[in-house]
Amino acid sequence: MARDDSSQFAPSWFVGFEPGNHQGREQRLRAFVRLWAAFMRARVFIALVLLALQIFMVVTGTGGPDWLLLLAAVHLSATLVILYAWRPAEQGTPLQAQWLLTLGVDVVVFALLQFFQTGSINYTPLFALPVLLASILGPLLLALATAASVTLFLLTEAFLSAPLFSDMATARLLQAGLASTGFFLVAVLANQLAIRLAREEAVASSSQAAARTQAQVNELVIESLSVGVLVVDPHGVVRNANPAAQIMLMGEAYPQAAKLLLSARSSWGHLSDLVSETFALGQALETETTIDNEDRPSQRLHARTRLTSRAGSSTGLCVLFLEDLREVEARVRTEKLASMGRMSAAVAHEIRNPLSAITQANALLDEELKEASQKRLTQMIEQNAQRLSRIVDDILNVARAQPTRGDGSTPSMALDPMVRQITMDWLRQNPAKGVLGVHLHAPQAHVEFDPEHLRRLLVNLLDNALRHASGKPSSIRVITQPNGSEHSRLSVWSDGQPLEASVMRHLFEPFFSSESRSSGLGLYICRELCERYGAQIAYQRARLDQQEGNEFFVSMPNGHAGPQPVQQSLAYPASDSRPYSTRFSPTLGDPPLAPG
Repeated sequence: MARDDSSQFAPSWFVGFEPGNHQGREQRLRAFVRLWAAFMRARVFIALVLLALQIFMVVTGTGGPDWLLLLAAVHLSATLVILYAWRPAEQGTPLQAQWLLTLGVDVVVFALLQFFQTGSINYTPLFALPVLLASILGPLLLALATAASVTLFLLTEAFLSAPLFSDMATARLLQAGLASTGFFLVAVLANQLAIRLAREEAVASSSQAAARTQAQVNELVIESLSVGVLVVDPHGVVRNANPAAQIMLMGEAYPQAAKLLLSARSSWGHLSDLVSETFALGQALETETTIDNEDRPSQRLHARTRLTSRAGSSTGLCVLFLEDLREVEARVRTEKLASMGRMSAAVAHEIRNPLSAITQANALLDEELKEASQKRLTQMIEQNAQRLSRIVDDILNVARAQPTRGDGSTPSMALDPMVRQITMDWLRQNPAKGVLGVHLHAPQAHVEFDPEHLRRLLVNLLDNALRHASGKPSSIRVITQPNGSEHSRLSVWSDGQPLEASVMRHLFEPFFSSESRSSGLGLYICRELCERYGAQIAYQRARLDQQEGNEFFVSMPNGHAGPQPVQQSLAYPASDSRPYSTRFSPTLGDPPLAPG
């Protein structure tokens, strides 16, 4: 299809087209092909009518020459070839034979029929088809040229059909002039209407694409929200729900392709009543409720509703927002931690002064005492006072931003002997005999970690594992192993139940705990201690001995080997009578834990 450089002669169907918009170009080409096919079918239909008309005239003997029948048959064949064997010319191509075989053939055939017809049939209105075809699918220049060729034929035919300067010639010339003027008007108006429709379609297509993009953005935002969003109709049917709401309602069992009824489950009764009351009152409501799940722990939710407007009234849909109260409490705990950080200096001062007085008084008392039993008491006081002082220092260090160590300022220690000593001390104070198994597979590892901080890290992880383990033999495992050439890995595994997604998101946050008896600072302090020495702590669901369990593992950077001797690994008795050093040989190189 032809396209000139000037915009006024551009193909009307491509006006407003942006060359850089590939998707818009494809849509416009498809629309152009559909419109072109419609015109070609119209040509086939007109050709069939003309062929039938010529057959009728030949049979009745009221028409012109017999060769007009052959002309109508050739015209029909040409229209069928163009419709089924040719494709429309693309934008930006010069005039091709295709346009000559459409516009030119139509004009010539209609002109011959009009000139050689002997009856009262007038074929002049048929010239509107090529003019419209050129106006709508082609540039304005092509439409004007088609109208001009039709005008020349009509004027010539009127001039030759009657004597010059006769009344009949004047009437025929006037009629031809009026028809030609109409064809020119049709060409201009149809072209301008096509240009306007093309521009409107371009704007509509652009707006539709923008709306579609905005809808996708909204869907992505809603899907990533931690707040559950439900869209409910007046009958209580859930039209749509984001992933957070699906997990709150049914977890992994939420049917993706089905619509749910809020009143279908008794545990959702409060939500159904809240939505019904919202529709009845016509205003937003909010409340706190609890969803009792059969296979999952109960969830405390803060629910609030909003109504969408439809035709100026608030009777459309109800948007129900669900927020896990544990998320709210996590934010409160964060604010609490910030407040504690501001109070830490004053608290430290108040605690350190009595501790200093206790330590000094205990030292003076120890000098006066002679009996061994009394000296043991003063030693106990001194040890616990020092321990309390270290705890205060650690809490203050956690509250203050600490630079990451790993520059060699921390002396290296042998990992396996230290882990063995810590686990033995922990066993003496906890009822975990036969429950704990220790597998030490890093005899050469030396890590840059303060021994007391490593003790606090491992004790916190063991206490956490003991609370959630089943209590069966070897239900808790402590494992050390190399982790590449520059790191060592310390892991604590237990056969507890999988953690909920909402719990996993806040594992290492301060004051967060799934149990009311816990302070929620254990894992947070573990993370802070690890970050201080350039180590990393993480959680994963892992498999050990064909059994799923929870694993907390720490990747610690290796330091330089000290003078400590390398000792063999030790394992505490479990259900298997063989020692763990033979069951898990460090020479095999395979990690004992496989991620779940």
